[in-house]
Amino acid sequence: MQLSILKNRYSVLFSFIIVFLISSFLIRTGLLVASLVKTDLSFLAILKIYFTGTFFDLGVSFFIVVSYALYLLLLPQKWNNSKFNRIATYIWLFLVVLIFMFSFFAEITFWQEFESRFNFIAVDYLIYTYEVINNINESYPLPVLIGGILLLTSAVMYLFYKKKVFTNSFYSNTPFSRRLVISGLLIGLAVVYGFFVSNSLADGSQNRYQNELSKAGVYSFFAAFKNNELNYNDFYPLIEKKLAYQMIRKELSEQGSAYVKDGNSVRRKIDNGNSAYRPNVIMITVESLSAEFLGAFGSKSNLTPVLDSLAKENVLFTNMYATGTRTVRGMEALSLCVPPTPGSSIVRRPGNEKLTTVGHIFQQAGYNRTFFYGGDGYFDNMNQYFGSNGFDIVDRGKKIMVGESYTTKRTIITDDRVKFENAWGISDEDLYDAVIRGSDQYDKEGKPFYNFVMTTSNHRPFTYPAGKINIPSGSGRDGAIRYTDYTIGEFLKKAKTKPWFKNTVIIIVADHCASSAGKNEIDISKYHIPCIIVNLQSTPSKVIDQTCSQIDLYPTLFKLMGWNYESNLYGKNVLDPGYDSRIVLGTYQKLAYMKKDSLVILSPQQKIETYIYNRETNEQLPAKFPEPIIQQAISNYQTAYDLFKNSGLHW
Repeated sequence: MQLSILKNRYSVLFSFIIVFLISSFLIRTGLLVASLVKTDLSFLAILKIYFTGTFFDLGVSFFIVVSYALYLLLLPQKWNNSKFNRIATYIWLFLVVLIFMFSFFAEITFWQEFESRFNFIAVDYLIYTYEVINNINESYPLPVLIGGILLLTSAVMYLFYKKKVFTNSFYSNTPFSRRLVISGLLIGLAVVYGFFVSNSLADGSQNRYQNELSKAGVYSFFAAFKNNELNYNDFYPLIEKKLAYQMIRKELSEQGSAYVKDGNSVRRKIDNGNSAYRPNVIMITVESLSAEFLGAFGSKSNLTPVLDSLAKENVLFTNMYATGTRTVRGMEALSLCVPPTPGSSIVRRPGNEKLTTVGHIFQQAGYNRTFFYGGDGYFDNMNQYFGSNGFDIVDRGKKIMVGESYTTKRTIITDDRVKFENAWGISDEDLYDAVIRGSDQYDKEGKPFYNFVMTTSNHRPFTYPAGKINIPSGSGRDGAIRYTDYTIGEFLKKAKTKPWFKNTVIIIVADHCASSAGKNEIDISKYHIPCIIVNLQSTPSKVIDQTCSQIDLYPTLFKLMGWNYESNLYGKNVLDPGYDSRIVLGTYQKLAYMKKDSLVILSPQQKIETYIYNRETNEQLPAKFPEPIIQQAISNYQTAYDLFKNSGLHW
């Protein structure tokens, strides 16, 4: 095959575009084959995937070559065959081929993890390079990977040499007028793509996999970066503001609650009986613990004997759903109890200090509050969020960052306290030992404590201390789940020997599921998580089967403990006689509200989708709903966004 389209100085540029398009075609085909059973393919669907995909691939290629096109335009003809131009061309080609080869590998591994083209998660991973590079190093044979990428890059360079692509470029004589047309066209097309071609053009199918395969990874990456925070009022459906607050206030009303003020507020007094029960509370937020992993939810793998035993003897939520697909979403839901706002989690946004969090309620009750994390809390802005909301910090940060300041103190878990560590942090055993030490200290001080604990072991690369369980470290998710379960059991054994345990409630809940990818853009079953409340004296054993979200955990716990408090939370006590099953969840752009089996999904461009959800088959069938159901969904997200942006969630 003759790679040079034109025997002029643009020979290298156009040949690169051809190689890039062929490589993108092969990657798309590979991902398509890997997802064949989930894609619901038809002939028209295949045409759409490849036609739309090639359209986006062209856009990416224009972005890549735009700087070189400008260089070729301005390079004087007398320098075209100079040593300078040869070296510059070789370096440019080598670097761009190396980068796109690496990006293709990254797309494959990202698809393995999330079954998606690059999205906000990829943007976040680029920012937090230390954890990601170490994660890749521990998950894949990095020397082989780098060697393979270099080999492929060298092969492309050799192909260009054999096909005389370089010769056609260096020995050509292309007039400036012609260069102006070619470079101007390429630069113009790049500008058109950058400003006028939305990544959402690929989202034309009801099948999520078809939409993702129609996209280009690099294009999706920059679209996600560009849309890091979405203004709800600009992009999502709205109702009249007064009506939105009337509807949400009605939804949040329950037995024993009274609003503190009228109008645009959800702040209310909750009267649960004024109990004297003031236990310590330790919440273990477990990384990526899907409900389907537990025997209590039907698993036959016997990976969670400790959790299954706890589920039988304590308070178990059987129908709780995570609000999102990332740890920071789980943290947001469990600490602030609000529906997910579009874009990044509030944990990662500016203006997130002094919020009316669950921690603030514990503070009002006289509790010490501490955030424990096995990794470096700089990641995902965790330390800033918890620290500026009154929590002490205990994490694995190597040092105090320059300019780092919080309203509370930070303690670093030192090397002598760590027996095992991987890219994401110390083992759960080491983290729980830190929690035990901290709890001992708080008990000596004579104040009740509330600990928010975030684990890391159930995360790729799935490595943990050897000899603890009968599944080898690093062998996959099953071993990480079994180790996670084992360490919870060991933590409880140690805690039971402490004088503070008798008056301590321990919550075990997931931050999100291990995978959110499914046939649908939002697959409800992929948000189903376990939640167990252990050692609750007032209610030692109970099954709570109401459908609810993470945001409902603490309002329900406070009811079980009989607390009176002021709430600015969107969560509800699910044991209230008037509770009507509902969940809130979403991705970075799509926001879902489900009441009983009626599912409303809100998207940018003021798009509204409505479905009937079948729990038995996990099917979402399009349906028409009465206007009040749609308005109720909108009222949750519109008011939550409004309150956060206008300091209504702050104290």
